[in-house]
Amino acid sequence: MFHAWYVEDKKTPAVFKEVSEDILQGDTLIKVHSSSINFKDALALHGRPGVIRNFPLIAGIDVTGEVVESEHENWKPGDMVTLNGAGLGENLHGGLAEMARVKGADLVAVPSAFTPAQASAIGTAGFTAQLAVTALEGNGLLPDEHPVLVTGAGGGAGSIAISLLAAAGYEVTAATGRVDKLGPQLRALGATEVIHRDEVAAARRPMDSTRWSAVVDGVGGEILAGAIAATDPDGAIASYGLAASSDLPTTVLPFILRGISLLGINSVQVSAGMRQLAWDRLAADLSPEHVDLITSTVSLDQAQDAAAALLEGKGTGRTVVQVS
Repeated sequence: MFHAWYVEDKKTPAVFKEVSEDILQGDTLIKVHSSSINFKDALALHGRPGVIRNFPLIAGIDVTGEVVESEHENWKPGDMVTLNGAGLGENLHGGLAEMARVKGADLVAVPSAFTPAQASAIGTAGFTAQLAVTALEGNGLLPDEHPVLVTGAGGGAGSIAISLLAAAGYEVTAATGRVDKLGPQLRALGATEVIHRDEVAAARRPMDSTRWSAVVDGVGGEILAGAIAATDPDGAIASYGLAASSDLPTTVLPFILRGISLLGINSVQVSAGMRQLAWDRLAADLSPEHVDLITSTVSLDQAQDAAAALLEGKGTGRTVVQVS
């Protein structure tokens, strides 16, 4: 038996209870060291729809911990591993628990550059941010006269995207609704300018004067539409979230007249090779000090209360759930 945040059905919030190891499936058993709280986790923990596909289920889309036993050739007892997405907390039992069973093929060794807790702090948010930066670079992004815009900059993925972009030599503008509160922290991460998100959403035409060489967007809606309107010709937007809205109130004009690309970032179903590549880049480019700067920590039994801030739009940075 072990403790976990268990979601009984689609109508009720998760409960913190003891469950049996017999319910777990996967070729690799992990003693969980830590997990984290993402927006998806907040929805699941508070009984909101749209995340969990199979009931009942243990919540948690991230897990970091020590291998207890494994049938997979890559892992042996004592290995410290981490996993983001891959169906955890959606279709498969997740990481907000004392134990987890996962597919060994999806695991990545915790890089030596990070502690296990830092790996959890990076989690899906940092993994997604790295996928977004990689996608922009694959589209031809180079340091240019215009900065890269990061929306939702106060969130975990936005904060880590700022750090990654700045480390790679890009000028970064951070957009947030909490300029006074978060401005100093975002500049410490590498942003050269911090603006209010309403300044991005102010565009009322499909195309406006260009301001951004590229965009990392986690909010959608009018803010994404405004960002598209001000992106350079042949620029790109990496879109990974919908914190403001899933709508996109724009036209095809920026895409066919400026050749702008909208790149969707899916951090759930990612190949093993791409997972390893993303974590290698994170280990090389992401400052552990920056990870610590944006991280707070709660215990496993406090996860549901800590998740409430995300649902209220008050979440900042990353929240690690310390398990053992």
